[in-house]
Amino acid sequence: MPFHATYGEYRISVEIATGTVEGKFPKRALKLVLEWYELYKDDLMVEWAKAQNHEPLDKLPPLE
Repeated sequence: MPFHATYGEYRISVEIATGTVEGKFPKRALKLVLEWYELYKDDLMVEWAKAQNHEPLDKLPPLE
């Protein structure tokens, strides 16, 4: 159950349960995405469960 991030032509998938990254990102952008992931990992898991049950999803704060 990954989430996806894009930065220009770069794209990555981050496994929500483990934080495993697939794809390539500039180092600084990757660091920011992983910091965001750490802040919202629990919320991502909740939203994934909602999606599996076809429930409405809540927005998470964007990466800034």
